[in-house]
Amino acid sequence: MTNAASGTHRRRRIDARSSAERIIAAGRNVLGAGEGSLERIAAEAGVGIATLYRHFPNREAIVRAVLDDILETDLLPLITDASAARHPRQSILDIATRLLDLITEERGLVTFAGNFADVAVDALQRFSDSLRPLLERAQEQGEIRADLTADDIPRFLVMGIAALALPGTTPATRARFTVLLFDSLNPANATPLPPLRPETEEDDLHTAVSSAMSVPEKSRKSVQ
Repeated sequence: MTNAASGTHRRRRIDARSSAERIIAAGRNVLGAGEGSLERIAAEAGVGIATLYRHFPNREAIVRAVLDDILETDLLPLITDASAARHPRQSILDIATRLLDLITEERGLVTFAGNFADVAVDALQRFSDSLRPLLERAQEQGEIRADLTADDIPRFLVMGIAALALPGTTPATRARFTVLLFDSLNPANATPLPPLRPETEEDDLHTAVSSAMSVPEKSRKSVQ
């Protein structure tokens, strides 16, 4: 490949990456407003609808890309920064508080994502898996009950989302009740946990995620 051809190829890759990034940013804004129009997303990104479809063939692909972007920019860096924290339980509490704040701020997007439970569960599972080393260290240090498993994390978070990430809830209220919720993780005087039933776990999580995101009729119509 000549230098000129190589340069053209690099520019095309840069342009393609730039287009995809603009579409993801626009998707976050448009979906966050509770709308699902791909034409609106393309217009806000400054690209044609054909370009949008070349990168993202359907709404599910855009929702997945937007949720991945939120993980990469807003949540996973917090987990990385906390990897050497002296008190991992407090770090987990801070990260969970930020997650709940973010879900409340992005309520339109979260509600829309509830139409795609598989995508939402994948994002939640990825977040939970990233949190696992911090959880294990907190357990080793005696800061979190030892019988909490990695499989409990996404369900624990979903219950927190359903209870605390509500429209009209102030950050102070969320912080207060997140602390109360996290007190259930303390090892002192903990009642042994009953076992989960493996055959129902997967269906349980998908149903719980959809319910926690509580898709209203308006959003349901926008994806049809």
